[in-house]
Amino acid sequence: MHQSACVIRPSIEPGRRVIAISDIHGNLLYLQGLLKKLRFSPGDVLILVGDLLEKGTHSLGVLRYVMELQKNHTVYSLCGNCDHIDRVFLEGRPGVDETLWPILNYWRERSTLLQMGLELGHPMPQRASDLPALRAALLDYYPREAQFLLTLPHILEAGNFIFVHGGIPREDRLEDLDAYSCMKNDDFLGQGHSFQKWVVVGHWPVTLYDPHIQCANPLLHQARHIASIDGGCVLKLDGQLNALVIPDINGDRLETASYDDFPLVTALEAQQPCENSLNIRWSDSVVEVLAEGGDCVFIRHPTSGRTMWLPRDYVSVWQDGKTHTEDATDYRLPVAAGDRLSLVRRTQRGCLVKKGGITGWYLGQIQFD
Repeated sequence: MHQSACVIRPSIEPGRRVIAISDIHGNLLYLQGLLKKLRFSPGDVLILVGDLLEKGTHSLGVLRYVMELQKNHTVYSLCGNCDHIDRVFLEGRPGVDETLWPILNYWRERSTLLQMGLELGHPMPQRASDLPALRAALLDYYPREAQFLLTLPHILEAGNFIFVHGGIPREDRLEDLDAYSCMKNDDFLGQGHSFQKWVVVGHWPVTLYDPHIQCANPLLHQARHIASIDGGCVLKLDGQLNALVIPDINGDRLETASYDDFPLVTALEAQQPCENSLNIRWSDSVVEVLAEGGDCVFIRHPTSGRTMWLPRDYVSVWQDGKTHTEDATDYRLPVAAGDRLSLVRRTQRGCLVKKGGITGWYLGQIQFD
């Protein structure tokens, strides 16, 4: 069923700093850490570009934290496709329980709705027919949270910028666009769009765009006026939470920042980067395990024919019965002795680290801070 996009156009004063963050996915620690790093204050404007919730263990905490921020700060929250699931559940659309049950049953305690139910002491649903009782309880006991979710807009337009979770095909007649297509718009950068205003999107983790190197930093396409800022928070084992910082909503200057909580180490030896690396992404993640060695496995990626060692916990059998890997790479980072690195995994075959938002392997010795 077509639902028109809800568009808001707040007045944001020139020179007031705007911070845009997308795809928090219930990671309260990362949201608080990023805002602290940016010294977020009541003088700033915070725009949350969708997918505040779901898939993270503190989704309800994020919801309440954002609602509390709104009391003394200027905060605009947009609806992402994951937030939309909570919205349509609370609306009780016909057939929604049967449609959403497989998703909620898969997320379980990582679902905002089920986190609310657990807090109430409501029995954990066991089947779709249990969901109407949960809905009634949530609407009764959580009217403020429900109102927040039910009234999330889809697009924010202000100054020289348009903010939308998934993407838009054009920048005029925004109210005529289909709401869900604005929220779930896969591979937006691959669609060839260009705009006069800056269009700021999340939804599609930026690491999915490069077939060779995993880089989680925001992608800023100056010529096309598109900023894609989803750093894979929660969804990727090496994910980060990104912010786009806009000094003036009427200007063209952009800055970026990010946050993760990986421990910092110092590289004790130099390392040269490798060439022709592979970035295995979720859309093509089937692998074959050829051998096991301690805390790593040696895999073959059938599509590319490439082989590599990966941390053992990256590889598992999914619901389709096939063996998959989390997003993974064989890239060796360029490292100088003394470089500070974020340690993602320490294995018997080297360290999987991040440097400047890029994930890769470091085979030298490290020293913990």
